[in-house]
Amino acid sequence: MKIAVIGGGAAGFFSAISVKEHHPDAQVFLLEKTNKLLSKVRISGGGRCNVTNGCQTTRQLVDGYPRGAKKLKKAFKVFDNKDTWHWFESRGVALKVEPDNRVFPTSDNSQSIIDCLYQEIEKLGITIKEKAGVTAITEGVNNIILTINGEDEVYDKVIVACGGSPKKSGLDWLEKLGHKIENPVPSLFTFNMPKEPIIELMGVVAQDATVNVQGTKLKSSGPLLITHWGMSGPAILKLSAHGARILSDMEYAFNAQVNWISTTNNEEVAETLRVIAAEHSKKYISNIKPFGLPTRLWDFLLKKCDISLEKPWGEIGKKQINKLVTHLTNDIYKVKGKTTFKEEFVTCGGVSLESIDMKTMQSRHLANLYFAGEVMDIDGITGGYNFQAAWTTAFIAGKLEE
Repeated sequence: MKIAVIGGGAAGFFSAISVKEHHPDAQVFLLEKTNKLLSKVRISGGGRCNVTNGCQTTRQLVDGYPRGAKKLKKAFKVFDNKDTWHWFESRGVALKVEPDNRVFPTSDNSQSIIDCLYQEIEKLGITIKEKAGVTAITEGVNNIILTINGEDEVYDKVIVACGGSPKKSGLDWLEKLGHKIENPVPSLFTFNMPKEPIIELMGVVAQDATVNVQGTKLKSSGPLLITHWGMSGPAILKLSAHGARILSDMEYAFNAQVNWISTTNNEEVAETLRVIAAEHSKKYISNIKPFGLPTRLWDFLLKKCDISLEKPWGEIGKKQINKLVTHLTNDIYKVKGKTTFKEEFVTCGGVSLESIDMKTMQSRHLANLYFAGEVMDIDGITGGYNFQAAWTTAFIAGKLEE
């Protein structure tokens, strides 16, 4: 068998390795249109490579996917995050789980993952062809013809693992074969707030915030990071992933409601403030920070409520407590635009899962054609989920089951 894998990213490398492990006699060619291989692996997790997520159950794992969760549930029975862990560790890459469940190589260097993948490619005798751009796929007689740099090449089976495309037109060559394409829109992005003074607090993290988008059911909790352009951090990134289509339709112009302390009982919040006022009546309000809020954020909220930082707690009246409660639990910010999260471009959309047999990753429209990774309409929140989907779908596609 002569097999082509299109795409030199995580899914492409893992697909090629899987093919060779399941079919040792196959000739495997890894085709990459540029000369940049594993570029996302290199920059992921700030150059440390967030290999997967360390959650313990399949149910927790599928919760990390705004799109594709249901179909991935069965796929994870074949190859899940524990299998990923074993795969890399058994090949000499020691891994560790951080408190937020993200899994990294203990070296804290993505090069460990890159070296491991390259070693496997070399050991298994897989041929890498760089600057090999595939522009068309044609059905042959029990085979597939690829047009590569204007030349036709014949393969018995082909795995498409070329990553996501920011525009639908980038997937025209797959749509022409009958595949349904879900329009790609960005996922995993941060919120721009060009006119909001809160950006002066860049670098401040609220550890347990809840954010929702006004006028929708979108809601997300977790650490929130204030940046020089707006807001980021897990709470925002999760929200952007789950709301990718809705926020695209809103043209990234909406109000974000921030509950800085993730407490919904306003009377409880007011009571906490009253107790502090009684116990620390002579101390300045800026010196006793409730709910573990960062100093700069607390001072910012006090100014927003027109409360002097040098006002003693004992002089806080009912009106000012109510104002504080409102800003602590329902602070509103205007969002205008988005920024891609670092260089880790992730799309919601791609080849619809209706067009793929998820048991084998084979196309429902063309025999001997398979898919793996982000070219499919699967995407995860931040935390290693996108790589896990790549490893899982690539492993299954590489079995080349009919």
